[in-house]
Amino acid sequence: MEFDEGLRIVASLMDISARTAPKARGIDTIVTKTLTGDELKNIAVRMEEMGEELEVAFFIRDAASMRNAGVCLLIGCRGFEATGLNCGGCGKTKCSELQNQTLQHGIDTVYSGPNCALRVTDLGIAVGSAAKTASMHNVDNRILFSAGCAALALDLLPECTIAYAIPLSVAGKNIFFDRAA
Repeated sequence: MEFDEGLRIVASLMDISARTAPKARGIDTIVTKTLTGDELKNIAVRMEEMGEELEVAFFIRDAASMRNAGVCLLIGCRGFEATGLNCGGCGKTKCSELQNQTLQHGIDTVYSGPNCALRVTDLGIAVGSAAKTASMHNVDNRILFSAGCAALALDLLPECTIAYAIPLSVAGKNIFFDRAA
């Protein structure tokens, strides 16, 4: 693809946006990884498998978007790293109870949890900041839950409990919208 270098640059700028986004108590639990080439195809295959296993059609639909993307930025968080504020948002009484969890990504649950509510908020802010950066550079993108789940299943972000993917494309028409159901 003729725009690969530009997409890699934008993905790098998106990574910066995610990294510098505000974090609860100033503690960074965000993890990122940029995917290209065969990595995009591998994640698309896993998305199709998960779509069939979970009987969720949009995983299969989104796999086509991943195959056609030039680059993808994965953004996840280490959701077990609590803030120490004992807010109860995770369902536990004390943050120390949350930190004794074990990461288990499986087909029954695509995310490991419970997660610190503030870390999940940090992730949302980081993902939004990254998508904004792509948009500012006129690069087509879409935030994909499905690809984030596949990334976790493939252990691409091994220390993360939750992840999203933001595939990027440069084409005459945005490949991430007006898709078949």
